[in-house]
Amino acid sequence: MSHSGIKYLGLAVPLAFALTQPVWGDTFKCVDANGRATYTNMKEETQGKSCTVVMREISVVPAIPVPRAAAKPAPSPAGFPKVDPATQKNRDDGRRKILEDELNGEEKALVEAKAELTQQESVRNGDERNYQRVIDRLKKYKDEVERHEKNVEALKKELSNVR
Repeated sequence: MSHSGIKYLGLAVPLAFALTQPVWGDTFKCVDANGRATYTNMKEETQGKSCTVVMREISVVPAIPVPRAAAKPAPSPAGFPKVDPATQKNRDDGRRKILEDELNGEEKALVEAKAELTQQESVRNGDERNYQRVIDRLKKYKDEVERHEKNVEALKKELSNVR
């Protein structure tokens, strides 16, 4: 190896060593007067602030201010149609009537589905020596009962929300 080759090797070893070493940097947590914490990895930003070194890696991303929602709803635009109280009451009464009719229908369907399930539970087919076949056959009847129970529950909840 020539003398110039050794010179380059002498420069390459420290450079390779420097590139393979982990880079350590301090991340600081600074708390302002309002108690809000900010994080930085720039020491000059910590001057004159109450900051502590954080011992774990934290991604430092600037916060994006989020607009606060208005406390009161926006007023209706001019010319926006308003519904008089009598009309609204009629609409609410109509909605209640529809929901009550649907509830009555679902309750009747639930009673019928339960009766059908009970009747099917008492039937034993000759090919159902394995109890799993009974379970499989009854599944659709049980699902039907469950569906009607959920519908009744949902309709009762909806009725409780009507004014």
